Amino acid sequence: MKRKIYDTLLKWKQTSNGKSAIMLDGARRIGKSYIAEEFAKNEYSAYLLVDFATAPRKVKRYFEEYLDDLDTFFLYLCTAYHAKLVPGDSVIIFDEVQRFPRAREAIKYLVKDGRFHYIETGSLISIRKNVKNIVIPSEEYHVKMFPMDFEEFAWATGNEAMLPLIEKRFSERLPVGEDTHRQIMDVFRQYLVVGGMPQAVATFAATRNLDKVEFEKRNILSLYRADIHKFAGALREKVASIFSEIPAQLSKHEKKFTVSAITANARIRDFDGAFEWLKGAMTVNICYGASEPNVGLRLNMDRTTLKCYLGDTGLLISLAFDENELAAADIHNRILNDDIEINSGMIIENIVAQMLRSAGHKLYFYSSSDRTDAANRMEIDFLVSKSRTMPNHNISPIEVKSGRKYSTASLDKYRAKYAQYLDTPFVLHKKDVQVKDGVVYLPLYMAYLLANRR
Repeated sequence: MKRKIYDTLLKWKQTSNGKSAIMLDGARRIGKSYIAEEFAKNEYSAYLLVDFATAPRKVKRYFEEYLDDLDTFFLYLCTAYHAKLVPGDSVIIFDEVQRFPRAREAIKYLVKDGRFHYIETGSLISIRKNVKNIVIPSEEYHVKMFPMDFEEFAWATGNEAMLPLIEKRFSERLPVGEDTHRQIMDVFRQYLVVGGMPQAVATFAATRNLDKVEFEKRNILSLYRADIHKFAGALREKVASIFSEIPAQLSKHEKKFTVSAITANARIRDFDGAFEWLKGAMTVNICYGASEPNVGLRLNMDRTTLKCYLGDTGLLISLAFDENELAAADIHNRILNDDIEINSGMIIENIVAQMLRSAGHKLYFYSSSDRTDAANRMEIDFLVSKSRTMPNHNISPIEVKSGRKYSTASLDKYRAKYAQYLDTPFVLHKKDVQVKDGVVYLPLYMAYLLANRR
């Protein structure tokens, strides 16, 4: 399947010219190994793949015994994998490199040698145990990979013909048109249900059978739970509790994560390590509160106030109805038929978080619950910054609306209070494109286009 990160790999190859390795970091089962091998097949005359999930002990010994004699190292490696590499036109893939950190550390010497290119793939890359006692090579270009966005989903499902029109109308700020908008929303609702995990998307594209899609998604959730049990160590209980609690927390009106629902009288800081573990595993997208919308949102970040979205919305739906497959099937049909209001806010806000994160945005929101002054009570779902900053007007507030009837009272108050800081405000909703009173109203499916605003 076509993935945007292929172009990132191509740019790396062209600009690096072997002077750095590239690391693809992402959650499990998002297609890192697949795209690395596809790239190797298409862009090099030869390649060698070392999968450290299955690599024999003798291969790991090569990294201990022969790095000071790379001629011998490569002879042994090629022999073990029956590969013939061409200096200057071959790539070596270190797959699941987190399972053998010594190989990651060796990148420094291998890149310096210069005869081959190197691609690393891994999950749980930043987890402490996977970087303990190794020197992270400066020669490593680190790229985060995410589930498939709406555009990639459209490519995979044979709906790519609508994409140029979507992009054109987005840039023109003009309506798509009632009939076409309805058609695109039908595809978008498919994306909500299926999500962006490549296995689920491939199954849907091949079969259009949601029961088979659900089977794939539940397998991935089981894998994530197994990873928590296996790798989270002393944080295991807290990580597992947060993971299971995500649907319930997102079902709330404000969607801020309240850890007291897990442990009475607990505070967010008591669960810092667990949230960081999930963030490092890239199975969730954390959205932090920001007290002011100035240039550096991170400078005004409140780590004690956060929302925790699941990394993939298709998985979120399966997790929310994990105990009842019949209920999940009913929810699928109701979403596809646009006949759901219960929990729709949870699903819609999660998909927007997913698309914004995939587009390269860090996630921030604004919340004020002033009890004495109604003018200061407001909730803004997301704040995104320009890729190129100016003295003022750098931050776009984004409101996400899951229903057809809604108010923009919070957005209006926020604009009045922070006018000097704000760039274009957006409302993402189920309806077509509209510009009104300085606010750009966009269909939900256009969220992926809110990347690299200037």
